[in-house]
Amino acid sequence: MKKILTLFICLTLFGACKNESKSGEAINNNNNLAIANQFIDAFYSFDQDSLKSILSQANRSRQGIIFYQKWAECGNYGVLDRADCIVKNDTLVVCPVTVRDDLIQALQLDLHVTDTFHLGIIDGHIKSVETSSNDPELFYEARKWVRENLAELVEEPCNREKEDGPTPCECVKATVQGFAEFIATKN
Repeated sequence: MKKILTLFICLTLFGACKNESKSGEAINNNNNLAIANQFIDAFYSFDQDSLKSILSQANRSRQGIIFYQKWAECGNYGVLDRADCIVKNDTLVVCPVTVRDDLIQALQLDLHVTDTFHLGIIDGHIKSVETSSNDPELFYEARKWVRENLAELVEEPCNREKEDGPTPCECVKATVQGFAEFIATKN
């Protein structure tokens, strides 16, 4: 009887520890989801100060994402569908956002692109952000054509090597103009 009671107590304690672990994991996942949603809010509000604040510890990603935010604002990115962010593991949250933008419209395509933000979150702070999208092949073809045939149009505003860095508004506007010229050559 004593052995059975001891085994019962051990199993009960083990189960309690396991439940605490799952509870802690759920809390971490919920916190990471909240942080990810704050990031998406900041990005698409086009409030650079808000974005800088939430990216305060994303040292390697911060400048690129701030550039992309201004690019998106000047490219007239409008959110069409903000799908739920997905917790991939204890440090990675993925957030897909479908947008309407001037680039795809310049290509005269009847589709919308989904940008996906891959957020590395550690100890309650975003440490890294990577992006991906489902841009159509025509987007990449047009971008290459613009670089080869209209280099003077995009070279200066999109130059990431210049002292003050690229100018995202001028860069996206030049790219949109280049895309329109690319489409005109195809018609």
